[in-house]
Amino acid sequence: MSRIKQSFAWWCVSQKTNNPAQFMKQAREIGYEGVELLPRELWDTARAAGLTIATFGVGSLTEGLNRLEHHAEIEAEFHEKLDLAVQYGIPNLIVFSGNRAGLSDEAGALNTAAGLQRLAPAAAAKGVTLVMELLNSKIDHNDYQCDHTAWGVLVMNLVNSPAVKLLYDIYHMQIMEGDPIRTIRANSAYIGHIHTAGNPGRQDLDDTQELNYPPIIRAIKDSGYTGFVGQEFIPKGDPIEALRAAYHLCDV
Repeated sequence: MSRIKQSFAWWCVSQKTNNPAQFMKQAREIGYEGVELLPRELWDTARAAGLTIATFGVGSLTEGLNRLEHHAEIEAEFHEKLDLAVQYGIPNLIVFSGNRAGLSDEAGALNTAAGLQRLAPAAAAKGVTLVMELLNSKIDHNDYQCDHTAWGVLVMNLVNSPAVKLLYDIYHMQIMEGDPIRTIRANSAYIGHIHTAGNPGRQDLDDTQELNYPPIIRAIKDSGYTGFVGQEFIPKGDPIEALRAAYHLCDV
């Protein structure tokens, strides 16, 4: 039976390692197949370790696609990064709605969809998926607009492209709306990438936090999802041991 592919976010562990090549080799030996949000200078190191660079970002988190005046700048950056994604076999480019800053959810959705429609044909032609990240606006990203799954799904329906999906972040959506298993089952067609972390605290997937990850991962697998599940938590202790524990917890 096939397993869920797992990746890990580099920014969460980079402060606790001074040997990236050795760390990536150890992660690969655990079973990780991908690494995310990695500085450009480490891409070749990741590939040498046998890791796919699963994601990297395009545009600003706060000044994103929900404002028409940002579209041209985001599009220019997107085309540069799309070429790199093709060169390095990177399957996903993360994009952001941006903050509301007084913009209504309806207007923000229409603007965001218009921006994504500018990018989708080129992404589809190159076999790369744009994933718009769902983030919480309660704790970590005040005023961010794509902060509920329903809003993200509305945008997906407006764009109507197989090259544009949601990045469903379990930690962020637990804070905003809870109910992750039902949400994943109902919206699996719109999900192109997944992130994890324990809540509260955004740390290890252990028994001090409220999310029960094995059944969540089973729901993801049962939905037919074939992408990466990215561990994006900040380890309390040794990062390799934390990643090892998370990998085995989610290896269902």
